[in-house]
Amino acid sequence: MGSRVPEVAGFAPWPHESAAKKTGKALRAKLPRAAHGTPAHWTWRERRDGARAAVAAVEESNAGRIPDLVPLRVGRMAAGPFAFLRGSAALMAADLADAPVTGIGAQICGDAHAANFGLYADARGGLVMDINDFDETVHGPWEWDLKRLAASLVLAGREAGADEDLCRAAACDAVGAYRLTMRLLARLPVLEAWNAIADGDLVAHADARDLSATLAEVSAKARRNTSAKFAARATEAVEGGGRRFTDAPPVLRRVGDAEAASVAGALGGYLTTVGEDRLPLLARYAVQDVAFRVVGTGSVGTRSYVVLLLDHHGEPLVLQVKEARPSALVPYLAAAGFHVEHHAHEGRRIVLGQQRMQVVSDVLLGWTDIDGVPFQVRQFRNRKGSVDPALLSPHLLDDYARMTGALLARAHAHSADPRVIAGYCGKNGELDEALAAFAVAYADRTEADHAELLAAIRAGRLAADVVA
Repeated sequence: MGSRVPEVAGFAPWPHESAAKKTGKALRAKLPRAAHGTPAHWTWRERRDGARAAVAAVEESNAGRIPDLVPLRVGRMAAGPFAFLRGSAALMAADLADAPVTGIGAQICGDAHAANFGLYADARGGLVMDINDFDETVHGPWEWDLKRLAASLVLAGREAGADEDLCRAAACDAVGAYRLTMRLLARLPVLEAWNAIADGDLVAHADARDLSATLAEVSAKARRNTSAKFAARATEAVEGGGRRFTDAPPVLRRVGDAEAASVAGALGGYLTTVGEDRLPLLARYAVQDVAFRVVGTGSVGTRSYVVLLLDHHGEPLVLQVKEARPSALVPYLAAAGFHVEHHAHEGRRIVLGQQRMQVVSDVLLGWTDIDGVPFQVRQFRNRKGSVDPALLSPHLLDDYARMTGALLARAHAHSADPRVIAGYCGKNGELDEALAAFAVAYADRTEADHAELLAAIRAGRLAADVVA
């Protein structure tokens, strides 16, 4: 047997399964890698009524949101095809559910487009680069994340003025970096793989040296992007000491006393979800004020608050308390052959999904309820910074694509065995080319969907506000 102790639940049996890579490789017979680039699987390419499908999906995703903010959300999605993709995770999940999958599951971001990667601070103030949005995270098909990333890179590249060859190459290189990173992680001892590709090695690993100057600029801005800077701009001193938020509609607005009390009161429940070692830290802050703040594209119209805390020096810490809706992917997982997990609390789903995928997570992550509605809680402006892929110089798009592909592989390998995924992806570029073909075609579909959204706005079917 090689061991005198019995198998223990939660640990691997001994001897270890040695055929994991072969298991992944065998899946190519079920779903050849080239099949991902085969139009026969693209039922979305020629919808019977593309206009109604796309616009109806936007209308459906607006359900349950604050009505006054829905036009702002539609306006942000109308800004361009890349913006439309950012706000339509459910539509893409519905499209992907019609295609075959490998069946390999992972904790996936669910919204792994190219703008959802960025910098944030660790507990000591150092900057980490990783995926940074997890509202849609679930256990699902790893390839859904990779396909969304590849398609988004084509759309961002087109918006940045890159030619079609560059856009396709960026999608291809993102998949290639994902594949090569997964192969690297599959070869390493488990603990080394878990902690592999530290941020200091990321640029070299992804062969993204041309992006170094851009990342240095983003890092410098991220270091200044703090609660103190936000509070200095968004709050004012009040008589008797302390501070309060100032109105800046429609993005930031003060709330009534009853609403503020509900949000502040919910922080008691939040404290029960934070690690006990963080409680003395939070106990040194006093709650000062609450405001409503609009965030993102896909999240616009959901309830989202910022809570101002002050320490004994009057230095601020701002928490974001954001409504946690069910993942937009959930209705489509069963069609892809995945078990739909029941989550007792959507905020907990988001927090645990984030912690499973990131190398380092916000130490103040938690969740709570306000009037029976689930919320997630996190630090606001925690030295966050990001690269806008649609504003990159075209010659940098490839570098950014390789970096995000590597980061996505690192994130997936925390919950899926990298040996199995690496076995499926293989050594050559067959998967890279197939997903690049998919990405170009899906970018075309998204541009058509965006055009239909604009037509619906012009026809008066959907109201849209545009705010700079």
